[in-house]
Amino acid sequence: MTRPTDPTGAAGATGAAVATGVTGVTGVTGAGDPARADGVTDPTGAAVAAEVTATADVTDATSVAVAARAARVTRASGSTEASGSTEASGVTEASGVTEAVGATEAVDAAAAVDAAERTKAAATGRPGARTAPGAAAPVPGRPGVPYPLVLALLGALVVVSATFGIATGSISVPADQVWGILLHRVHPAPADPTWTPVRETIVIDVRLPRVLLAGVVGAGLAVSGMALQALVRNPLADPMLLGVSSGASVGAVLVVVFNLTLFGAFSLPVAAFLGALAALVAVYLLARSGGRMTTVRLVLAGVATAEVLSALASFLIVTSDDPHKTQSALRWMLGGLAGTTWTVLWIPVGAVLLGTAVLLGVCRPLNLLLAGEEAAVALGLDVHRFRAALFTLVALMIGTIVAVSGQIGFVGLIMPHVVRLLVGADHRRALPTAALLGAAFLIAADLAARTAMSPEEIPVGILTALVGGPFFLWLMRRRTT
Repeated sequence: MTRPTDPTGAAGATGAAVATGVTGVTGVTGAGDPARADGVTDPTGAAVAAEVTATADVTDATSVAVAARAARVTRASGSTEASGSTEASGVTEASGVTEAVGATEAVDAAAAVDAAERTKAAATGRPGARTAPGAAAPVPGRPGVPYPLVLALLGALVVVSATFGIATGSISVPADQVWGILLHRVHPAPADPTWTPVRETIVIDVRLPRVLLAGVVGAGLAVSGMALQALVRNPLADPMLLGVSSGASVGAVLVVVFNLTLFGAFSLPVAAFLGALAALVAVYLLARSGGRMTTVRLVLAGVATAEVLSALASFLIVTSDDPHKTQSALRWMLGGLAGTTWTVLWIPVGAVLLGTAVLLGVCRPLNLLLAGEEAAVALGLDVHRFRAALFTLVALMIGTIVAVSGQIGFVGLIMPHVVRLLVGADHRRALPTAALLGAAFLIAADLAARTAMSPEEIPVGILTALVGGPFFLWLMRRRTT
């Protein structure tokens, strides 16, 4: 459908309702009236009235249904005006995605959200274009960078980081030997290897599991942070801020300090998962108690819960009468990947792969939540059940990650913001990008933690906090200005 070129109609919804500028949805029935169009959108009258009339003629029954749908969503969101500029403001108020809500009558919901974001970004970039009151700012992104190129570059970054992570250490192994050892293990060659058995053992049994675990943990934290920020519609949401990591820490510390073996070899991951799930549920219930959940309520509930659980974990550690367990628990709470073996690796790998696959399968509902709860409910999404299911999934991922790596902060907070700058907010693109970016970041951070003060090793959680804190402040300042 040809959109009106008059700037006064650029910020509206799709179809004839857009053409009438601020007349609201009632303008659909009067779009063909030149006097009505002239009175609202152009004081000169003739040219704009003719254009509006032509647009109304092209508009079919689908466009009318779209406009009516937008009006119903607006009324459900709390708009009480029937016409005029107030109604136009209400139509565009649901996080700037009324266009997506209307277009979903005819096309896929997630594609409509993406199309609405691109349309609004283009509209705000045109000279003279205006946005209706209450419309959200366009989602930041890099539309000029092809998405396959972004994935290819991030994939190459992961490979390069992993190669340096395996090759670097107290005993250096050349990069060509690293790949030779890996290929020889996969497909043994008849020729004698050019490396010593000691180097092969270092590569295969010491460094490779650690690098793989760093990639898995980084990917899982980044994907979990992206999902949490969409679920609670809060850009500050991450596993640490919402108390998920602290809850997992309490569960794991209970197992370490009291030597609990109820679930055998799986006692630590199970306890961490249960602690993470309990913390996430507590934060969500506290944020919704006494009224509608807001950003301030969520942040305060998360910070309070995290502080209480961290204090509880510290109390359990300092009251332990076993110095070895105390030292082990303290280093574990600071976050680290030392001592990783192939046996430890498989549990977090399975949990992160399963969680990421499920999240990729629910990208459309996640995109709908960007429009707000009212719009998502109007499109048939059971928001409370969906959130409960994904909260459980995120708790499973974070619980298994914390059980093997301890608390590693800022990865789940920063990576989603960087991803949205690269590819936008559409989760079909954002989730794979977040996984690759998080993996590359934590592999590089773990390499720096191992080598910065060699032979001593810095807990990687300290390093990510030192890097992530200033970077997040810079990112906030950049977005504000």
